[in-house]
Amino acid sequence: MHCRQRPLIRKIENPDRLIRFSNNKPATDIQDMRKTPDLSTRQLRAFLALAEHRNFTRAAQSSHLSQPAFSALIRTLEDAVGTRLFDRDTRSVQLTPEGRLFEGSARRLLDDMGSAMGDLADHVERRKGRVRVAALPSLAAGWLPAVFAEFMQAWPGIRIDLDDALSDACIALVRSGQADFALAASGAGGTADGDLRARKLCTDRFHLVCRADHPLAREPRLTAKKIAPYPFIQMARNSSVRQALDAALHPQRLNAVFEVEHLATVMGLVEAGLGISVVPALTLFHFQRETLVTRPLPLPSLTRTLYMVQRREGSLSVAAQTLHDLIVARLGSLRLD
Repeated sequence: MHCRQRPLIRKIENPDRLIRFSNNKPATDIQDMRKTPDLSTRQLRAFLALAEHRNFTRAAQSSHLSQPAFSALIRTLEDAVGTRLFDRDTRSVQLTPEGRLFEGSARRLLDDMGSAMGDLADHVERRKGRVRVAALPSLAAGWLPAVFAEFMQAWPGIRIDLDDALSDACIALVRSGQADFALAASGAGGTADGDLRARKLCTDRFHLVCRADHPLAREPRLTAKKIAPYPFIQMARNSSVRQALDAALHPQRLNAVFEVEHLATVMGLVEAGLGISVVPALTLFHFQRETLVTRPLPLPSLTRTLYMVQRREGSLSVAAQTLHDLIVARLGSLRLD
């Protein structure tokens, strides 16, 4: 008599249906297992309370919830993760193997959430933060440091990064996202039609600088024609100072003997008697020497407009907006005669 033996190994027609959680719910789709469930911090805290107390009544009391509300939180959590996290009987509550596995993760999730919310609160309350500013060298060296000092005294936990650069470079830093905002001059106003917006802050007027013994130091009325014959210390062509001067004096030409990048160099050359120069009012701190004289140059077309430039899309951080507003307020109160 021959008996037909059942094979020890059978072909699995649908292997996904053999994957089961401990609550005996089949995983009908392997992708369902990989979906991240939506969990709340209330569910995680309830889970950890029950894991600690191993008793629904005590865990509910420690969570300041009624027992039915607490039980509902645990039930919705288990439904969300797709498996039982606790074994219950009439005498005790114990973590299942999956519950023990989840316990450490739940603690880390709550710790991470607490850290994230604390860090966000520090930034909102301006206890922490970082602001990236681009500014013309004349502002970065002269007027802006006092504003930074005032800001950092009020909010010492906020870091300020400063790039001192010419207007075109300042604008490029904002456009690329490397600066939150920039203090730039004149041509920056043209950016308002593109991806940036420019807010006019003030108009900077220009002054003659020369040695105290120079003939122009005693000239009753300064004009462009009167300064033209004298040796002139010129700023670089890409500077806002040079661009404003060229536009105001065109087509008249100056007797340029030097062309330099930095105002400190202008000061040294003028002090040595090698020429005169014309500079904005906001840069006059460079020329506060007994040997030098500065005088307003009353040319109506010779001005330099300063702008606050930032990206059109997106908001500034709380820290950046605070510094932005302080700069606007302080610059607006300056007298630039």
